[in-house]
Amino acid sequence: MDHKLSKLKNGLRVLVVPMPALESATLTVWAKVGSRAESDELSGISHFLEHMVFKGSKKRPSAREISQVVDAIGGEFNAATGKEWTNFYIKARAANLEIAFDILSDMVLNPVLKEEEVEREKGVIIEEKKMNDDNPYMDIPDVFENLIFKGSDLGRDIIGTEKSIRNIKKEDFKNYKMMHYFADNLLLTVSGGVKIDQVLKLAEKYFGDLAKSEKKAGSIYKSTQTKPQVLLKTRKDAQVNMIMGFRGYPLGHKNRFAEAVLASILGMGMSSRLFIEIRERRGLAYSVRTSPEHYIDTGYFATYAGVDPKKAEETVKVMLEEHYKITGKNPEITSAELKKAKEFLKGHLALSLEDTKAVNYFFGERQLLLDRLETPEDIYRGIDKVTVGDIVEVAKEIFKKENLNLALIGPYTDASKFEKLLN
Repeated sequence: MDHKLSKLKNGLRVLVVPMPALESATLTVWAKVGSRAESDELSGISHFLEHMVFKGSKKRPSAREISQVVDAIGGEFNAATGKEWTNFYIKARAANLEIAFDILSDMVLNPVLKEEEVEREKGVIIEEKKMNDDNPYMDIPDVFENLIFKGSDLGRDIIGTEKSIRNIKKEDFKNYKMMHYFADNLLLTVSGGVKIDQVLKLAEKYFGDLAKSEKKAGSIYKSTQTKPQVLLKTRKDAQVNMIMGFRGYPLGHKNRFAEAVLASILGMGMSSRLFIEIRERRGLAYSVRTSPEHYIDTGYFATYAGVDPKKAEETVKVMLEEHYKITGKNPEITSAELKKAKEFLKGHLALSLEDTKAVNYFFGERQLLLDRLETPEDIYRGIDKVTVGDIVEVAKEIFKKENLNLALIGPYTDASKFEKLLN
């Protein structure tokens, strides 16, 4: 896939992926900052700021004025916050790219941050938090990371706490932006029916005056886990939502391709081992899936399932058996299964890259966090090189008891039976 990485005079990186056959384009502004960079007192401010940029900017002082301009070009816009990044995007006809630059630059760089809007949005975010907490399917990933990263900045919820949200003031946003929203901590990604020279001119026009600053080193995560861990969140639900996972690799690790193929074999797709064993053969769950998660300095390899409370123990046993089976003398990975797992990964990547927003995510996250460019072709080649031996080696390295964690949301008051299972 054709692409071009450039840097403006102020240090701002601009990554362009021309896709000439398309009439649409997506502009994404990335900031290399998320909930990891927050203090406990200001927990949730990255996500809160994401909300506030939509409430009014210098040129368009209200949410209505911003949305009217986006609607007038038939575009869509939104934002997202992670633990290590925040992004904002507009997707529209490529012919309206300059309007997208004008809107998004003003929103991100010049939010008005009216005090009355800050106070009003606190209620919105607190309700968003309650909605997530009340939905076990949405809540279980946070509960799992509360467990595996407990005591660290990665263990906090992105949305913050009700107390921290209520304590955030207008001045906190201003100080936070000054600390993190500078040229060499941002990245622009543009993909679709665009030309490279056109994008660079617009980037210079709308972001060229952004100040440069010295990058600050972030915290380094180090695990102290020495034995299996269980975290139970008691809820009187008819279903248990669970994630079982092992500590894994950081973003960009040399074993990432073998790890991905291993995840594909275990729990990606309706013919994966866990889906067949847990859903098709035993009828234990409707949904089961495996996926690795990566941060700059750590990661994990996890499997989700939603099951009947009476079947939760059996489900955990099956999960453990299927994981440990690959570390044994006979992992039984045939050439056909290996090929299927590889083609599953490559096929899903290819399908996702038909969307310009997904293209920006593919190139943007790696470039922002690792300062590294990786093309789809690089991924395909890396996957193709994976052998059965590579998969077994990764499984043996990751699937160790001292790396094992289990988080559950369900109608239990005692986690001891699950602790026994893990041991």
